Amino acid sequence: MDTFALFIHYSLITIKSRFQYKVDAIFRSLAVFLRESASIIIIYFMLLKFENINGWNIDELLFLFSFIFFTYGLLILFFTGFRDFENMVNKGSLDRFLLRPRGLVFQIISSNADWFAAIGHGCLGLVLFIYSAGQINVDWNTTLVLYCIVSVISGVLIQGALFLFIASLSFTLIKVTNIRNILYWNTRKFAGYPLSIFHGSIQFLLIYIVPFAFVNYFPAQFILRKADLIDFPIAYIYIAPCVGFVLYALSYCYWRYSLRFYKSTGN
Repeated sequence: MDTFALFIHYSLITIKSRFQYKVDAIFRSLAVFLRESASIIIIYFMLLKFENINGWNIDELLFLFSFIFFTYGLLILFFTGFRDFENMVNKGSLDRFLLRPRGLVFQIISSNADWFAAIGHGCLGLVLFIYSAGQINVDWNTTLVLYCIVSVISGVLIQGALFLFIASLSFTLIKVTNIRNILYWNTRKFAGYPLSIFHGSIQFLLIYIVPFAFVNYFPAQFILRKADLIDFPIAYIYIAPCVGFVLYALSYCYWRYSLRFYKSTGN
């Protein structure tokens, strides 16, 4: 309870600092929402010409995108510190966290949250999910609801594990911006589309190296059962809700190992 209370206290301080200028905060959140909406608008106009992509229509593609945006909205509430972790190492500000009588991961998670990105991405993801699920007439039941909830948590942990792994590299490499761009941001651009349209090397990347396929494609296939699911082992749609927990545990172990090699860079 003490840890939870401290987390809430940290969060309230972060919210107060982020939303000190309310009008600016509203417009910054709106800017994120509109910026990310641009990719959806492009997809929409493209499909006015082609109608579908490998059997996936616009509503089903929006369903794929909704998982990406909504999970990132949740992710960035907890993993902003790891997204920007190299700055702490580079500037030497990590030292003050190491001197405090609390867990390092807890402090990093609690001390920073990008609320503007969380609101922008999260609201867009929620809007897309509600709209697309209604259009494709998902027959909701208890199993599907529970599956979606656990899959969203797993999707957050998959991306959190990637941030944690890249943050761990900062202990030895110091600057990891380009690694993060390649492993996360550039790879994420593939994730909004059906996995089956890509070359086998890209499919391998999205399943086994940077497993974005388990963030949205396989959870969506559990509900939609599109014809291209035949290209992949059916077991993947059932293990998707577990992947995030396993991957995060492995990344955390690597984090603990890499922490041994940290040396302050000064200021």
